[in-house]
Amino acid sequence: MEKILYMLRRFAYYFYGEKFYKRLDFAWQTKSSRLDIIELLIKKNNYKSYLEIGCHKDDVFSKINIKKVGVDPYSGGTLRLTSDDFFKINKENFDLVFIDGLHIYDQVKQDIINSLQVLNNSGVILVHDCLPEKIWEQNVPRMNGAWSGDVWKVIPFFRNNPNIDVYTCVADRGIGIIFKRPNKSILKLDQDTKKLKFKDYYYNYKSYMNLISSEELEKII
Repeated sequence: MEKILYMLRRFAYYFYGEKFYKRLDFAWQTKSSRLDIIELLIKKNNYKSYLEIGCHKDDVFSKINIKKVGVDPYSGGTLRLTSDDFFKINKENFDLVFIDGLHIYDQVKQDIINSLQVLNNSGVILVHDCLPEKIWEQNVPRMNGAWSGDVWKVIPFFRNNPNIDVYTCVADRGIGIIFKRPNKSILKLDQDTKKLKFKDYYYNYKSYMNLISSEELEKII
């Protein structure tokens, strides 16, 4: 049934959606995994606390060996809550936050804003699914098995903030990296990031997303 819904949405998209079908290829199979990036940050910075938003089957959460909290309304983690409800009651701060919840711009943007409020000064926020390869992956509502949603749009949005330093690591479908420190590369984009199209992303992703490799990440953390 779910596959049929995807196909119906895609059929409708051909008539009403953005008409742009060029694709990128990041060769994800050759890149570091999200767990590699998380473990690198924990080890190098001696982090002691971890928050994961969107745990699903605990593929990552179960492998984290420091004090941890996992938030998901449906499965996995330690708390059966939406992220909004969690942040209303949370009293803890964290060294590392991994956001992989609802892949919709407004929700991810709010998750980042809330996470910054509970992030320790030397902490880092990671945001999964920031580098879609084709238009179907980033469409909202979902119409593809592999779905990043429009998460990528939060990166150019937050890169305009002078008080946080934002990158995108070319690893595991794109991992946004947000440091709680002065911005070293402000993006001056005179446009509502929510209204950006996949075509804008395709032609400008290197400048919008501030790309770094996992090797470069290790040098700047």
